[in-house]
Amino acid sequence: MTGDTDNPLRALTLAQLRRRTSMKWRTYPEDVLPLWVAEMDVPLAGPVVRAVTEAMERGDTGYPSGTAYAEALAGFAGERWRWDGLAVERTAIVPDVMLGVVEMLKLVTGPGDPVIVNPPVYPPFYAFVTHLDRRVTEAPLGPDLRLDLAALEDVFRRCARGGGRAAYLLCSPHNPTGTVHTAGELTAVAALAERYGVRVVADEIHAPLVTPGVRFVPYLSVPGAERGLSLMSASKGWNLAGLKAALAVAGPGAAADLARMPEEVGHGPSHVGVLAHTAALRDGTAWLDALLAGLDDNRRLLTALLAERLPGVVHRAGEATFLAWLDCRALGLGDDPAETFLGRGRVAVNSGLPFGTGGAGHVRLNFGTAPEVIEEAVRRMAAVLS
Repeated sequence: MTGDTDNPLRALTLAQLRRRTSMKWRTYPEDVLPLWVAEMDVPLAGPVVRAVTEAMERGDTGYPSGTAYAEALAGFAGERWRWDGLAVERTAIVPDVMLGVVEMLKLVTGPGDPVIVNPPVYPPFYAFVTHLDRRVTEAPLGPDLRLDLAALEDVFRRCARGGGRAAYLLCSPHNPTGTVHTAGELTAVAALAERYGVRVVADEIHAPLVTPGVRFVPYLSVPGAERGLSLMSASKGWNLAGLKAALAVAGPGAAADLARMPEEVGHGPSHVGVLAHTAALRDGTAWLDALLAGLDDNRRLLTALLAERLPGVVHRAGEATFLAWLDCRALGLGDDPAETFLGRGRVAVNSGLPFGTGGAGHVRLNFGTAPEVIEEAVRRMAAVLS
């Protein structure tokens, strides 16, 4: 295992990674480079390994209990985001972020009500909202891949006229674009939500993964967001997707809503997951900082490689996440270039089509891997065009 200040993206070989049994490494044949699902190619942070190992040695595999996770998140938020408004008493442990989103939407909307999203956006937003018997309503990002506040207001206004209880499912930072919403943008969102009676549920799972020098702004920290609800987790920042645990966080005006969440929802998270996430947030910041530096290097590397070998691809490097949103429409590969990159290039990236309006002709690429893998992937993708 590498030290927690070494770049974790350089720690593992492809041979070591192919021993993993998770979705990323078992969905495609071994000749495919998997740069799709949001798993990073890193060893775990030392504090996480120790927390889980000690739990195994104690036989500490029962049901989750206590507020240590929320306390660790509150401490992390104060240190990293200069936000001291995360009140432990207004939190609840949920199984993961998307199941937490579902539970929050159950609290503030009813069957058939609209849930507003900003495409192109994380595909499970569509799947989970539809499965919940709510109606997805789109307010697309602007051409600059930022929130289009005028379009958002128009959709809020129409939803208010239609009756029912509307909610806005905010992705912050935004997946797949890596956009970090500013305090001004989020304050405007909060004002619009209050004006039109729309409840905001923010998916902030990528919050720890902002570029050095960029500040993440928690939605609940901006003026007017008191009735908002947020879902946070250490899952993406520390690569803990298989250790299920997340936190629902309520603003002061949403405390009563969160209190109505059924007790049984809190039985879903993994106790070991809670221990792992707590350790990550409390003791894993040196590892996170090393990761963020490595991701920033990879972001610049990908930008340079695309400019050199795939100049037809339009790529606006994001300020967060380990995901890149690539506009491949000029390559002549049709609406689903991911299909060609997989079939002819043996590189697995996400098709843009499930991300909603604006996704055709695009792919999402996961650069949370070794620089050598990124270089080989771009080489293969470019060879498809020759």
